[in-house]
Parts: sequence; C-alpha cells; structure tokens
Amino acid sequence: MDMNEIKEIFFQECEEQLAELESGLLKLNDGDRDPETVNAVFRAVHSIKGGAGAFGLDDLVSFAHVFETTLDCVRSNRLDPGPEVLKVMLKSADVLADLTNAARDGGSVDEARSRQLIKELEALANGEVPQVSAVAEPVAKAAPVVAAPVVNDEGFQPVAFSFDDFETDEPALTEMPTYEIVFKPKSDLYAKGNDATLLLRDLSRLGEMSIHCDMDALPTLDRLSPETAYFSWKVSLKTDKGEDAIRTVFEFAEWDCDLDVSLVSGDAAPAGEELPMQPVPFDLSILDDEPVGPIGVIEEEEQLAAQQEIRNAAVAAAGTASNVLQMAQSAARAPAEKSAGAAASAAAQSAAAQQAAASAATPTIRVDLDRVDRLINLVGELVINQAMLSQSVVENDANGTSSINMGLEELQQLTREIQDSVMAIRAQPVKPVFQRMSRIVREIADMTGKSVRLITEGENTEVDKTVIDKLAEPLTHMIRNAVDHGLETPEKRLAAGKSAEGTVRLTAKHRSGRIVIELADDGAGINREKVRQKAIDNDLIAADANLSDEEIDNLIFHAGFSTADKISDISGRGVGMDVVKRSIQALGGRINISSKPGHGSVFTMSLPLTLAVLDGMVVTVANQTLVVPLTAIVETLQPEAAAIHSFGSNQRLISIRNSFCPLVDVGRILNFRASQANPVEGVALLVESEGGGQRALMVDAIQGQRQVVIKSLEANYTHVPGIAAATILGDGRVALILDVDTIVAASRGQSLKPEMSLAAAG
Repeated sequence: MDMNEIKEIFFQECEEQLAELESGLLKLNDGDRDPETVNAVFRAVHSIKGGAGAFGLDDLVSFAHVFETTLDCVRSNRLDPGPEVLKVMLKSADVLADLTNAARDGGSVDEARSRQLIKELEALANGEVPQVSAVAEPVAKAAPVVAAPVVNDEGFQPVAFSFDDFETDEPALTEMPTYEIVFKPKSDLYAKGNDATLLLRDLSRLGEMSIHCDMDALPTLDRLSPETAYFSWKVSLKTDKGEDAIRTVFEFAEWDCDLDVSLVSGDAAPAGEELPMQPVPFDLSILDDEPVGPIGVIEEEEQLAAQQEIRNAAVAAAGTASNVLQMAQSAARAPAEKSAGAAASAAAQSAAAQQAAASAATPTIRVDLDRVDRLINLVGELVINQAMLSQSVVENDANGTSSINMGLEELQQLTREIQDSVMAIRAQPVKPVFQRMSRIVREIADMTGKSVRLITEGENTEVDKTVIDKLAEPLTHMIRNAVDHGLETPEKRLAAGKSAEGTVRLTAKHRSGRIVIELADDGAGINREKVRQKAIDNDLIAADANLSDEEIDNLIFHAGFSTADKISDISGRGVGMDVVKRSIQALGGRINISSKPGHGSVFTMSLPLTLAVLDGMVVTVANQTLVVPLTAIVETLQPEAAAIHSFGSNQRLISIRNSFCPLVDVGRILNFRASQANPVEGVALLVESEGGGQRALMVDAIQGQRQVVIKSLEANYTHVPGIAAATILGDGRVALILDVDTIVAASRGQSLKPEMSLAAAG
C-alpha cells in the first residue's frame, strides 16, 4: 500500500469523524450533557488532527488544535456548552470539514472566516464566557469525583500529589497498580501539531499522578535549536485502567516519541529510589470484602479487568509494614462499605456489558463503489438471462414437469436471493445527507437573520446509494427555500403569536416499497395570491385562468419562477425549485406540496428504494407490453357490465364493494388508441398513488408477475410522460415501465401533451 492509498483511507475516516463530530454537537445543542457525547466530539477532532499531522496538513492541524483545546475545556467542565458556545463550535465543525475537503481536493477555504473562528475559539478557551462548576458529574453516585486539573496560561498543567491525603478521615482507597512512564518526545511530535502538555493532561485523568521533568539534555543558549525536543518526563501514575489505557493516550504520538510503560507494584517507589522487598506476615482473608475505590471518570469497559489487577497489586503491596497497615485499615472499614460497593460494582458491570456490546459491532470492510456497481450490473444481466432461459424452457415444455423446469425454478429462487443480497450492499441510511442539511440551515439562518431549528427523523432509513448521492442537491434547494421564503423573521413570528425560533422538520420513512422524504416548516405558508400574480406577470398563465390551490402551488416549480422581491445570494433567480422537480423526476420520483396559510408548508418527495430492479406486473395494452410496479397495485379484478357506470361526457366509474372508483383507460391516456376500450373485455388494476387516491387502470390482459431490471429510458432515448423507465423481457423484447402517478394525474384532468405522448415520441 503506497502513501496515496493510506492518505485516501485517512480522508475516508475523516468523513466518519466529521459525521460523528456533527452528530455529537447537535446532541449537545439539544441539551445532551452525557460525558461520553463530549468525549466522542473531542476524539473526533483529536483523530483528525493526529492524522493530518502525519501528512503535513498544517492548516488543518492548526485549526483542529485550537478547536481541540476549546473542546478540552468543555470536557474538563471549565466551559459550559451553552447555545452561544455551541454556535461557535458548529461553525468550527463546518470550517474543519472545509479544510478537510480542501486538503483532499486541492481547493481553498475562506481564510478570514477561519481566522475569525480561531479567535472566537481561543476566547472561549480563555474563559471569556460565564463559567460553570469545574466538578464533573460522577458516573456512579457511590464514588467521589476528582476535580479537573487547572492549566495556566502557557498550557502547562502542574499536578500536585501528597501522601498526606491518606491520613484524612475519608474512606481509604483500594490500592491500585502504579505505573512508571518515561515519555521523551521527538521533534516530529511538535512538528505534527501535537502538544506534550495536552498528552500529560489526558494522562492525569487516568488516576493520581506525580511527574518530573528531565531537563538534563537542555543545551546552553548558544547551542539551542528551536526545532529540537530536549525535555522528557518521568511519570508515576496510580491507576486501575491498565497499560492499554495509558498507551491509548499516546495513540497518535507513539511514532514520534520514546515511550516506556512499566508496572510498579502497589505503592511504587519514587523514580530512581527502589525499596527492598521484605517478607511480612499477611492474611489474604482481609481481601475477601474488597472495598470499591472511586470510580470518577473511569472508563466502564476496563473496570472488570481492573478489579483483578487491584487484587494482584494489593498482594504485591505487602512489601512494607506501612502498606500492610494501610490495607488493614481499608479492610476494617470494608463491612460498612460492602453494600454501597456491591451496588457500585453491579452498576459498573452493567455499564461495562453495554460498552462491550457496543464495541462488538459487526466488522466492516471498505470496497470501491465501482466494484459494487459492476457486481449489480452482472446480477442484472443474470436476472435477464435467467428469465430468457425460463421462458424458452416453458415454451418447449408443454406439461411443465421436466427436471429442467424444476431446476430452473430453483435457479430463479437463487437468482432472487443473490439479487436481494447484492442490493442490500448498496443500501445506506440517509443520515449523512440529513447531517449535511444542518450546515445549510445554519448558513442560511445567519444570512437572513432568522432563528431556525432543524429537526430530523428517520435518519436510519435505508435507500440505494445511487438515490442518496442524488438527494443532496434537491434537498439543499428545498432547505434554502424553506428558510428564506417559508419562515418569517423573528419579529413577524412574534407578532403572529408564534415562537421567535422557526422549525424545519426533515423526515424519512418507507412506504409501499418507496422512500418518502418530507420537508415541513411552520412558517407563513405559500402566498397563493402573490404566486398567481407573479405567474401572470411572467406569462405562465392567463389572467383569467381558473386554477386550484394545488395547481397554484405547483407554479413554483416552473423554470425561472421566483417570488423574491430582489435578487440575493440566496434566492431571486428562479433556479431552485425547478431543479428540485427535475432531479426528483430523474430519480423516478415525484414531489407534492401541501400548504396552509399561516401554518407552513410540507413538501413530500416519493422515491424508489433502488434504481436497479423492481417487481412488476406485465400487462398488454393495445398490443403494447407494459410493466406496472407491483408496489402500486392493490388488487386486480375482472369488470362486469353491471359494475360500470358513466359519469359526464367521457368519464366512467367502476363499482367495487359498494364504493365507486374512477376507471382509467391506459391505452387512451398514452394515445395508443383513439377511442376508449370496452372495460368488460379487459382487466382492471386497482392502484394507489401519492396524493391521487385510488384509480382502476384498464388494461387488455395480464401476462404475469416478474422481477425486471430497470433501464433508463431518458438516458437512452428521451423523457416520455407516463413512462418511468424500460426493461428487457425474457424473450428479448423491450417493455416500458408505467409511471402510475403520472397516469393518475392525467386522469384527473392534467392531460398528457399530444406532442410528448408515447405514441408521438415513438
């Protein structure tokens, strides 16, 4: 693996870390104060900084370092993550993402904005906001909490340690293992943006620590090199978290320093002074009721292993009479603490079990998308060839009982399982796209001076990656439209009796084999009078046109249409919502609007789960073969003459279980024939569409049900209203896949234009 491949992996991991950062900050913004959330945010920035330093990405390292320092203040409870603080941090996360993209793609970022945010982050780190208590919330109530260490202006962290603490009246602590750590940084450590004082600060959080700085290598001033590391540190750390936790602190610096970690028994002797071990009579039974030490900020997943280490360390600590006395005093107080200790131990075990379950996630691998696409294409061809082979065998095997026919049925099942498994590989949650919208909302809100809150639901709803990749653009335009046009200014909202903060809600859910994405706002709704007048001014409609509310709402999707009074960086050029409609239609989807003046608007997008295959009903209409998506079909029925009723000049209804449903002649809608067919001679497909209710589609005959591979008609020919895509049947013929919603809309009066109908196009 060469350096470019390693760098590409780093940027892929950066995307994951940035998503984790965004998610954590949004949780904090919603009031979540879980220490693990804060730690996750800190780790994300720290990981990006460490990797960026390894590749010499100085701009990214510098910004991440300042960001990390401020987050460390939050982590140590010296900075309260209030709304103003989180506002700065969310902007900083955006800049960090920009810097990452610039480092990967070779672009540039707004340096003025970066410098301004660096100043704001430094101000927060220096305490220029109201302070909160420096005492962290305990993880377990049964244990005292260690206060966060104090750092001076130069970033150095003095650590006080006194053995007099053991003489207080507080309950004695269970003896913990003591580690001696020798940490000697190399010059590369500082060149890559790491800071020895921050590493030592993180180390101090693992337990009680005494530290000695070795300055013997420091030369005289005339021989001093500013790029050389001269200092080293010798640390004595008493902790029950194990050597792995210690080395994790130096995870991103282990190649740029000399690190030695050694276990010293019990109360470790000071560095350089080794006390002889003397045999002392010791009763191991005093360890039976072992008291539980402070939990503080102990990592839950390491507590179970630490208990055994504590027991072993306690036995080894019997080297001196003072140690034995100290342990005996602890044991004497153990019965009084047994109940509380058992409860704390049970809580720790439960938390450790949860952490273990989380860490035991299913392992994953990274695969190039091109390889997955190639596999899907091959499976699609396999499905087509399997259908061809099956049809050939059926045509030549009249009785259908041959062993070949039976084998083909098994092949069909296996092909279906392979296809489902391959399609599942491409299925991804919409969460990454939804998270990107948070930044859009913040930026537009700042530009318009509005207060906006984005609420997302159904982020784990899965859809084909191809659909996800093409969702970002239409969603971006819709978000901008909702914030700029939909939501009122805080003053107008207050005057209308609403809260000053507007709400935009973005949801995703599965419905009838499709994914439905809704974008709702609680703004003023669509001003239909203004939209109508603008359409008249732009010669889109006649002044005396009689339009329904739905038709007026849909005028905003016309190219060049905008209700903005003036052109701005956000809107006014009329290139937003028409892009949305074209993008959704290109995905085989549709978009509907529901708006209530004074209460807001809801934009509903319905998209296919995949652009590769679908289950359909193969039908015949005027000697043409069509495929109707199976997800749209409710039932099929054979019309009877008594059930058919005329309505108006050319409309017909069909009676279905004491209710009437409009009957739609598909052949007439698509201009396959000049006159309507006799319903009694055909088959009715009862379908359900988005926003159109139920309709009975009239076809001549049903050939069967099968799974078909979707081929884009627009990419290979042109867009044809009423037709969603095409496919290849088992006999090699091309069949057209019906767009049920367009057909239903046409039956409601929105007729297909003759010049764009299928008959005219062909």
